[in-house]
Amino acid sequence: MAITDDVLVIGGGIAACTAALSAAETGARVRLLAHKKSTLRQASGLVDVLGYAGGDGPLSDPYAGLDALPEGHPYHVVGEDGVRAGLRIFDEAVGDAYRGGHTDSNALVMTHGGAVKPTARYPASVAPGLASSSGDTLLVGFAGLTDFDAPVAADHLAAAGVPFSARGVTVEFPKRFRADAKVTRFAKALDRDEDVDGGTVRSVLADTVAEELDGESRVGFPAMLGDDHDEDVRAELSDRLGVPVFEVPTGPPSLLGLKLEDILFDALDEAGVRISAGNPAVDFEADTGRVETVVVDQKSRPTPYSADQVVLATGGLVGKGLDSDRESVTEPVFGCHVPHPEDRYDWSDPEAFGDHAFARFGVVPDDELRPTDEDGEPHFENLRAAGGVVGGADVAREKSASGVSLATGAVAGRLAGEEATR
Repeated sequence: MAITDDVLVIGGGIAACTAALSAAETGARVRLLAHKKSTLRQASGLVDVLGYAGGDGPLSDPYAGLDALPEGHPYHVVGEDGVRAGLRIFDEAVGDAYRGGHTDSNALVMTHGGAVKPTARYPASVAPGLASSSGDTLLVGFAGLTDFDAPVAADHLAAAGVPFSARGVTVEFPKRFRADAKVTRFAKALDRDEDVDGGTVRSVLADTVAEELDGESRVGFPAMLGDDHDEDVRAELSDRLGVPVFEVPTGPPSLLGLKLEDILFDALDEAGVRISAGNPAVDFEADTGRVETVVVDQKSRPTPYSADQVVLATGGLVGKGLDSDRESVTEPVFGCHVPHPEDRYDWSDPEAFGDHAFARFGVVPDDELRPTDEDGEPHFENLRAAGGVVGGADVAREKSASGVSLATGAVAGRLAGEEATR
């Protein structure tokens, strides 16, 4: 017998979490089916809504760029109200852990490569280092941690024309680890303030950086300043250095992404969303144009899940929500139509940073976010899509990945919940 709920959300990323939270707000009984570890841990932890559109950018007001997006963009389906609904759900889920909710404007956030990224929401630990704020900046990297080259990042910031001076230094972390130690190991050492020669990790690190300070009014570190006690770590380093300390978002595995994953899954628990994790959705059963059952491969044992409404939020090509081979692009769970050029050579642009067709691959939604077939008709009346599996957006060029996930997740989840509880 199938496990039965009102709404079944397939996926484990930010779109799936938002869809589940949105559906739960309607009073629906919601279950999240997550397979692998969330792609959130591969993300920076920043929430970008729209940074570039129609050849303009970086945009100060992301909403001002919506009309310049191409036909078929997911934002045209959900509208500005959908974008705002996604951000509202996000703000309520993360609380004080994030900043940016006080304004419609983008902030400019430093990246680990020394670029400046227009961003709608950012972790509180990043806030003191905004590139849109003045304050000469010392960036501190650690020998052996190759993800963040502080001197190079500082040079890139200067080349980008930021309104402050930036200087980078590389120092030894107070405690030595294996060459392949994960960033979480550094964070835990700061959390526990482990003993080292000359004091503790926090005190020795502060003394080391203090010797490098040359009048800068803020200090940035790669995002590894603690995991469970990150606020305490930053507060102590700030006190010892006498200037604000901030984190610079880093690449995967991202501690900020891991923290966001924890926050969102805690919000799911609080909202009463049931979570079934670790097994993939591999098949389905349908009747008279409706998905009746989603089949999960539970250690080679097919396990059916049933729901009145289903939201597909399995991600795009990177998240494996779309499959591709040399001949075609497919959506593997429900076999939804994914338009793409017949000739594979037309999938990409000759220029590395050109307008690549593959960037916009995904299912084509109708005005209720239901994936459509080649004739523009919904595959199933009770199946909706959200996040990277939805086509039409070049999220990397637009800096819109999280915004598209939030907006489509919010609208798909609400519509699914309303239908299920009608």
